[in-house]
Amino acid sequence: MSEQTLLNWLLTDEPTSRRHARLTRFYQGWLALRANTLAMLGLSILIVLTLMAILAPVLAPHDPFVQNLGNRLQPLGSTDHLLGTDSLGRDILSRLIYGSRITLYIVALVALIAPIAGLLVGTVSGYAGGWVDVILMRITDVFLAFPRLVLALAFVAVLGAGIENAVIAISLTAWPPYARIARAETLTIRSSDYISAIRLQGAKPLRIITKHIWPLCMSSLIVRVTLDMAGIILAAAGLGFLGLGAQPPSPEWGAMISEGRRFILDSWWVATIPGLAIFTVSLAFNLLGDGLRDVLDPKSRGQ
Repeated sequence: MSEQTLLNWLLTDEPTSRRHARLTRFYQGWLALRANTLAMLGLSILIVLTLMAILAPVLAPHDPFVQNLGNRLQPLGSTDHLLGTDSLGRDILSRLIYGSRITLYIVALVALIAPIAGLLVGTVSGYAGGWVDVILMRITDVFLAFPRLVLALAFVAVLGAGIENAVIAISLTAWPPYARIARAETLTIRSSDYISAIRLQGAKPLRIITKHIWPLCMSSLIVRVTLDMAGIILAAAGLGFLGLGAQPPSPEWGAMISEGRRFILDSWWVATIPGLAIFTVSLAFNLLGDGLRDVLDPKSRGQ
């Protein structure tokens, strides 16, 4: 199949199969996303971050854990340390590169746990209605009543410090917005003729929810997850800053800022460099999330 034939096949208005329709929709969405310069900038930053995390042993010029007190607080642009060193003489660039692994680890786990939990609660609540809806939504309201970081601090205080406990705590505070979105989508979908026809064919509620309602909720959740990643990164960094996230000597960006705050006046780069890394990655997720919203939101496409 020639390139032009493949493009015509992907851009057709009359797909010949369900698989063909999915590929066509995906390719057209990619074209719309590619036309958004800021979204592509965010995607590029995240690709660089991912490659940096994967290739950390190759890219890092020094061991991020080796201490050298005789080489402490070296400034930016030093001969052997491009971004300087911290108070224990560890190379900041190497710790920044290895710290990207921790950031992606937290983001990936929370992105797997929180949306799935919220989707399950929201769709069951919206489809079942009645007392089930009331109970599940009141529980959701309780979680939403507290600021996310404060609630995460409470959970970590109970569970104990550590990166795994931080992931659990952030996930427990992140699921309610997804439940709200899934419930709103389900309330719209459950009364449609499409669902009524499936119900008349004898489909059970579990099958209707998992096979027919969940797929229709995914686009909204994907956009929300992408936009929430910045908040998740900041929450993880906040826990690390307070010593409740990744524990020393792990090169977690929030913990690096916490260590560097003691030298902020004389050796500003120790805290500023990881702070800029958090800012850049958070901005990248927001830019990508805005682009995905324009592509996946039917209302945005219709304007």
